Amino acid sequence: MIHLRCNDVKYADYIGKEVTVRGWVHRLRKQKENTFMLIRDDRGGVIQCVLATEKALTLTIESCLEVTGKLQQDSRAPEGGYEIRATDLKIYGVAKVDYPIGEYQSEDLLLDNRHLAVRTRRMSTIAKIRASILKYARQWFIENNWLEVNVPVIVKDAVEGGSTLFKVRYFDDDAYLSQSAQLYLEAMVFSLGPVWSVTESFRAEKSRTVRHLAEFTHMEAEAPWIILDDLLRIQEQLISHIVQNTVNENSADLGYLKRDLSDLKSIEPPFDKLSYEKVIEILRSKDFVIIEDNGNERKIEWGDDLNVDSERELTRNRSRPIFVVDFPISLKPFYVKEDHEKEGIGLSADMLAPRGFGEISSGGERENDITSITKRIEKESLDPKAYDWYLDLRRYGSVPHAGFGMGIERLVRWIANLQDIKDTVLFPRTMSRVRP
Repeated sequence: MIHLRCNDVKYADYIGKEVTVRGWVHRLRKQKENTFMLIRDDRGGVIQCVLATEKALTLTIESCLEVTGKLQQDSRAPEGGYEIRATDLKIYGVAKVDYPIGEYQSEDLLLDNRHLAVRTRRMSTIAKIRASILKYARQWFIENNWLEVNVPVIVKDAVEGGSTLFKVRYFDDDAYLSQSAQLYLEAMVFSLGPVWSVTESFRAEKSRTVRHLAEFTHMEAEAPWIILDDLLRIQEQLISHIVQNTVNENSADLGYLKRDLSDLKSIEPPFDKLSYEKVIEILRSKDFVIIEDNGNERKIEWGDDLNVDSERELTRNRSRPIFVVDFPISLKPFYVKEDHEKEGIGLSADMLAPRGFGEISSGGERENDITSITKRIEKESLDPKAYDWYLDLRRYGSVPHAGFGMGIERLVRWIANLQDIKDTVLFPRTMSRVRP
């Protein structure tokens, strides 16, 4: 008996042979004599099956079954022109008739029923693309001799500012959900060299945008003995490797999402690099305005941070990622190293995805001088005692080093050309959604 996996088989090799497919009823059309079913297997692939209606009377959408029959070619059959003429049917579970997910449903209904919506072709297709992105990221790090490590997600210290911390009760003490693995990765470069991790990070940002989640998958890397230019080369090589291999492996999935592959196929090093000063100049020439908290509008100026709208405007007509460098040090966290040749400028870089997708990674050189980083901590009204273990890394054999963090969901959103970041993760967590 030949067991078909719909995504992993060349149907032409099995025409006229008896095959078996296991899965769920994806679509169902009952006629007087014959019933036509689209069966979805456990990898999201589908194939049409035809069987006598008298054998299908109890079947409903999402019923679980096993169909055996001869594989035939028929140009009228959907999904490639092949179908199974069923001779035997085994039913494992008949679904209730009120299955809530149909072809056209509201976003809120799909989110409320995410545990069922993950069965849709669209969600399973995105999940496969995401899996490939993570696979080829790991492949690049392994081939380039970086060591994967694991870090805690229950922590005592803020990395990206105390206002976005999720507090948790930790036995008789207070702790927080991690915003980033960075501080721990920095500790590991002393004994393990270049290290990286994939960790869940948490940000209590009260943001309702298409690119913010309260919980996201964070790919981060740190290495000793490198400077900012090295870090940019690492990121553009990593991104190019991920994109090219994902396009090769998931071209059909990307095609299903109607993703134009021409832009992705052009992604290769080097990426353009723009200074923050040049970016502000470009945005001002476009009369880009910032809306202040009081509702007033003004043109963007030096010292303003880039946001969703400014990054979208800057990259709208670009087909490849860019790096923005030379940010004012005041816009960056305490651990970013200041450029001693450019007072007030940080040695950091944000990578912006093209076509308006905005920031997908941020990184730079880390301040390795104990006096300088202590002053920065105090300037940001943080308690140096809370970072005492982290400051030990500067007290005992401090080393020049650099690193970056990249949001996997933002990377998936760009590569798959998705409107909303909630579609990039199977069970999204946002300000208003913590179930299912």
